[in-house]
Amino acid sequence: MMNVRNKWILSGSLALSLLFSAALPLSAAQAAASPTVLQSSTTSITEYEQFLQEKFGIAFQQGTVTKGQFIQQVAKVLHLGAAKSQPVFSDLGADSPYYSSAAALYEQGIITSLKIEADKPLQATSALFIAVKAAGLAELAHSYPQSKTTDALKQIGYSPAGLSLSAAQELAAAVHSGLLPSSFYKEVKGKAASADLAEALLVQILSIKGEYKHYIGYTSDADIYGKLADAYNTSDIIQSPELQTVVDTALKQNLVTGYNLKDNRFDANFVDSLTLTYGHDNLKHAVQLIGLLRSEGIRAKVQFEPKTSAFIYLKEWGEPVQTENYKVVQIENGNYIAYAKEYDLKFEFANAADKARFQPVILQYAKKNSEDQTGLIASSWWQPLYYSATKLDDYIQITNNKITGAGHYYAQSFSLNEPSAAIAEGFKKLGTGLDIQSYPIWVDKPFFNYLNGESL
Repeated sequence: MMNVRNKWILSGSLALSLLFSAALPLSAAQAAASPTVLQSSTTSITEYEQFLQEKFGIAFQQGTVTKGQFIQQVAKVLHLGAAKSQPVFSDLGADSPYYSSAAALYEQGIITSLKIEADKPLQATSALFIAVKAAGLAELAHSYPQSKTTDALKQIGYSPAGLSLSAAQELAAAVHSGLLPSSFYKEVKGKAASADLAEALLVQILSIKGEYKHYIGYTSDADIYGKLADAYNTSDIIQSPELQTVVDTALKQNLVTGYNLKDNRFDANFVDSLTLTYGHDNLKHAVQLIGLLRSEGIRAKVQFEPKTSAFIYLKEWGEPVQTENYKVVQIENGNYIAYAKEYDLKFEFANAADKARFQPVILQYAKKNSEDQTGLIASSWWQPLYYSATKLDDYIQITNNKITGAGHYYAQSFSLNEPSAAIAEGFKKLGTGLDIQSYPIWVDKPFFNYLNGESL
């Protein structure tokens, strides 16, 4: 695939756009990458705060958190819409800013009382009762026998005496499940919930429901290479007939020169300001890239996102060789549409400085500048592809035209800014019931040059 891609890049055809892709159901490696319930620390508290702020616009003020505020934010992270019913709360009118959230949680059985006490300080135990049900752990909690409940409550300094059975069970399940991080055990009994605890519980709700960050590990993990290999080896060329009808037609009409498909079930859900996406097709390259980052002291979360890349293979390039990871279909003019197994590696760095360090490392060790160049990691490309969803110095803005509406699959088209409107309009004409969104991303200069029809 690398030789073909080089041939495509250097053929002189102007690449107006490139689309991206991902594949199949969760592999063993991806299952291992499912978000785990995190134990709180100073670092993770900061991480929780940043995640909630960037993804949901949630920011608790340090100090008192009211119950109404917590209810409102739980409804937000659960993406709950307006309740179908209109419960009559004893102390909360329909004109309250908290009413719609309380009604939605009540309808879901997450709040079980018609007395809300929205303006009172949020008690830690109240937050846990809400969080257990919001995280979908109620059945687990209510399965607890007395002995198991008592043992769990001891860890947070509680006795079941004075608590209803269901309340005691829910606190116990919060402890055992990890919903309540161990660093907060001493902040429960008889205390109001801090902003840190409220944020941690929101993130834990998301984590338990599989809606927090997804990653196979860190660059520094001893087993990261095995997980990377498992993820690559269990991925495959993917197909989405509904999307491919549109984008294959776009290829035939020269609206685009390539596209990729991806699967949102693999979405890393990282914080954009700390994240870069790096695309390639070769496992050895990915392994060596991880080793390269380790050698440079760069520690980052890693998610493997499979994708399938499709592009026009010109008949003058010769008879294509098909493999398990590379398929072609001949089209009416004698050319082919080639479908190649590729991947995106998502990196979430610990800080903005490490994100900025990534590019100099790639340009030195993973950017090919001549045929006989040495000192590069395996299968380095002439035009490496990596990009950020947020603006970065020395990166160039282009446009991503993303097509959704075909279940969990989507296509995304990278183009120069100028032709992006025509590309998006062309997609709209070719397909119905699909959503086309265009938004800026920032790519490395070599890839921008490639889109601009330049060889390097």
